[in-house]
Parts: sequence; structure tokens; C-alpha cells
Amino acid sequence: MTDACGSGWKRRSARTHCAGTRLAVPTSESLRAPTARGPLQVGAADIAAALAPADWTTHSAGDGTRGPRTHAWARVRLARWPVPGWEHWLLVRRRLDDPSDLAYYVAFAPAGTARAALVRVAGARWAVEECFRIAKSEDGLADYAVRRRDGWYRHITLAPLAQAFLTIVRRRAVGHEKGGVSPCSPPS
Repeated sequence: MTDACGSGWKRRSARTHCAGTRLAVPTSESLRAPTARGPLQVGAADIAAALAPADWTTHSAGDGTRGPRTHAWARVRLARWPVPGWEHWLLVRRRLDDPSDLAYYVAFAPAGTARAALVRVAGARWAVEECFRIAKSEDGLADYAVRRRDGWYRHITLAPLAQAFLTIVRRRAVGHEKGGVSPCSPPS
């Protein structure tokens, strides 16, 4: 599954190409969900409000700077766009220390995908954002005044390439092969 944020054409494109996606959606997003009266358009927040306590399980979305990012997660199958072998889900993340703080994701995944796998993909966003934050501060990703498209394109292509190179050099210098260090984390 890939990770994206948004709605509309991104979802339609993923369905057309049968690529799994996870899209962050706003509270007000209208989703076609199963109800007692059949499938109806319902807001993401309304679907989450109807969840029973047994629908929530605790999962880690990966390691963060302060350890595992553990939240309560629930999922609800959505009644949309039938694609053989694929399922649509509303994935809801709830903070353990503040149950009123919810985040919503629509997932399009192969049938039978476990909730833990959906959570892992939802958590991948943080690692990507961390890599971009570091690339902006260390590799000059944010230090370009756009004048022409070709110069801008070279810059945004070479800055992440420089970040990848520096990450590999860092890993070799510190002696980490695989493990608990973020792929973009600066040396300690």
C-alpha cells in the first residue's frame, strides 16, 4: 500500500490501478458506510462516534523520537466502489491520553489485510515527514527560490538524493546495519 493525503482524484486513480492507498481525510469527509438502513453517506466523525469499545485495539504505528507511537485504532468497512479482491476501510486513530483526539484515514487494500498492516502503513507518514524535515534543514531542500521549472526540478531531485547518500554514509560510519534508528536520523 502507498501513502497519500487528500481525496477525490487520488482515490479514483488508486482504484483504477489497483494500488493500495491510505489517505488522511477530514472529520467532515462524507463516506458511504453500512448502516441499519443500508449503505448511506455518513461523516467520518459520525462513523467513529458509533464505534463500540470492543472495536478499538491498541497498535504501534512504528517508533518515533520518544519510543513506539501507540494509539487505539478502529476500522470500519466502507460500502464503496466494488473492486474484486480489494476492500475499502475507514481507519480511525485515537490517542490513548486524549480519547477525543481522533484522526481519520480511508484505506484501499487487498482483501484480508490485517488491521496491524493498515496501521503500519498509516504510521509510515511520520518517517517520510521526518526525512523531509531533515532534508530541509541539512540538505537545503527548502533553500531554493523558484525561477524556472527545470532548475526547481533539479533542486528537488538532487536534495533528496544527497539526503539518501548522507544517510548511507552516516549508517556506515556509526556501524548500524538494521534496527531501531530512523532511516534519516542524524548521528547521536
